[in-house]
Amino acid sequence: MPAQSKAQQMAAGAALAAKRGEAKVSELKGASREMYDSMTEKELEEFASTKRKGLPEKKSE
Repeated sequence: MPAQSKAQQMAAGAALAAKRGEAKVSELKGASREMYDSMTEKELEEFASTKRKGLPEKKSE
């Protein structure tokens, strides 16, 4: 499942870095913290690897 916005892709990248121990979990906020808690490393990899070209800045509701 690919990310639907640039913000979602970037949040997934931050959560993935924390999951791998490359960043501190305490520095995560908002969506990236929720993603860290609720998603597996594989799911985060899928979101974070989404190409940004053509994606909106934020997901429309």
